[in-house]
Amino acid sequence: MKPTTAATDKIAIGLSAMCTIHCLALPLVLALVPSMAALGLDNEAFHLWMVLAVIPTSVYALTMGCKQHKRYRVVVLGGAGLGLLATAVLLGESAGELGEKLLTVAGASLVAFGHLWNYRLCQQPSDCACPTSSNG
Repeated sequence: MKPTTAATDKIAIGLSAMCTIHCLALPLVLALVPSMAALGLDNEAFHLWMVLAVIPTSVYALTMGCKQHKRYRVVVLGGAGLGLLATAVLLGESAGELGEKLLTVAGASLVAFGHLWNYRLCQQPSDCACPTSSNG
């Protein structure tokens, strides 16, 4: 596995976790500490920027991993997650607060699981029937 693919999987998992934490914890934090609202973290721009960061990262890592392990279900799982995240951003609050949260959490979870699966598959030795070099 290329080090950049492993790092990209880890970055995408981290971004998905940040997205989920933002979606679930931020309303509680804003209710407990109203001065945090001044930071502007409770707007649609945050979701847009997160999706714009996650899409290229995920596409790169998942496709590079798929070239190595040939498990296309990983790309389908990650792609479904990206689709849900994009839908949450496109629909925004018109889906309702609960609908937007459900789409975001489900999408971020699918993306994270896709990257975790991709990372683990890429860590396994390849099934290549190529002769191995031995010095003995």
